[in-house]
Amino acid sequence: MNEIILLKLGELVLKGLNRRSFEEKLMSNARRRLRALGSFQVTTKQSITYVEPLNDDCDMDGAFEAMKKVFGAAGVCRCRACEKDKDVMLAAVKDFLAPQLAAARTFKVESKRSDKAFPLNSIQISQYIGGELDDAYPHLTADMHHPDLTVYVEVRDDAAFIHGNTEPGAGGLPVGMGGHAVSLLSGGIDSPVASWMMAKRGLCLDMVHFFSYPYTSEEAKQKVLDLARLLTPWTGRLVVHVVPFTAIQEELRRSCPEELFTILMRRFMMRISAEVARRVGAGAIVTGESLGQVASQTMEAMQCTGAVTSLPIFRPVVGMDKEEIVRISRKIGTFETSILPYEDCCTVFTPKHPKLRPTMEECAAAEEKLDVEAMVKDAVDNIERIRIGAE
Repeated sequence: MNEIILLKLGELVLKGLNRRSFEEKLMSNARRRLRALGSFQVTTKQSITYVEPLNDDCDMDGAFEAMKKVFGAAGVCRCRACEKDKDVMLAAVKDFLAPQLAAARTFKVESKRSDKAFPLNSIQISQYIGGELDDAYPHLTADMHHPDLTVYVEVRDDAAFIHGNTEPGAGGLPVGMGGHAVSLLSGGIDSPVASWMMAKRGLCLDMVHFFSYPYTSEEAKQKVLDLARLLTPWTGRLVVHVVPFTAIQEELRRSCPEELFTILMRRFMMRISAEVARRVGAGAIVTGESLGQVASQTMEAMQCTGAVTSLPIFRPVVGMDKEEIVRISRKIGTFETSILPYEDCCTVFTPKHPKLRPTMEECAAAEEKLDVEAMVKDAVDNIERIRIGAE
């Protein structure tokens, strides 16, 4: 039989009566990610999702890497399916895991028998396979606690499956099961991480970027689009809503106290994001705010920015320090792009002495001089929408 890929389900197995809908969404997401890599059949049985190539033209290496980034799978492995016969299974282990068996110094066998009609139970399968491997490979030593290689033998209804160590999957929940949100995407480190974290909880995302040409360059805009592209292997296809923000920032600088500039700017960002959310049918806003990291991210400042919308605001990195956020950005592949030296709209107009603990009354008073509704409408009406990724 062909080599196949197994996705081991994580918290999906705890979903009770709703479990099948989560499995269907996982399979749907997996199929979309596999389209460019060949013709695959994707099915789920007994808490395992099977990704099976239908011809020899399939890119198995590419498929395996893609499946490691599909939210909902806790573990991913390449495996060999074979006949449910102990000698056939042993031969499959020796053939399929030959490189791992040669490289390892310690091993153990873990077996699982879902097909209760199979004549050997799980312990007997492990004893047989393990004993034969011990005889065939003198350099291997059995280690039940910390082996270099674990040989997995799973006897299921349709076939037996042989594989080695399982690699970690993306975890979380399938994208789309948590609803729809808009995520503020700057050119920094934090916002791509926040977007990734909420996609991991099953959110389908639209991205919102605030662009202040000519104060920020086309290179800065392209950097953000590149960040969105780096997220798509995890999130699937994205739409980036590029908001023209120059006129709003210039009006704030003309009409409002400099110390409140950042917080007022953030309030406009929330209003515009809420309107984008309304237009695309999203029910929440995601930001990369981390408590105390900068002046606009104090508790008082967050209260003032959140007050302009009734939508829930998700701040997944709010309790993280910078090193924790950087660690995730490196893991998901956005860090090197995030640190490219192109300024975003927030850094260009930063006041010298921003107000750390603004009040709602101060913000409201400053905005009395502005035609807030008209400014928001003009920005939203001139948004450029850019689709990223084929998935």
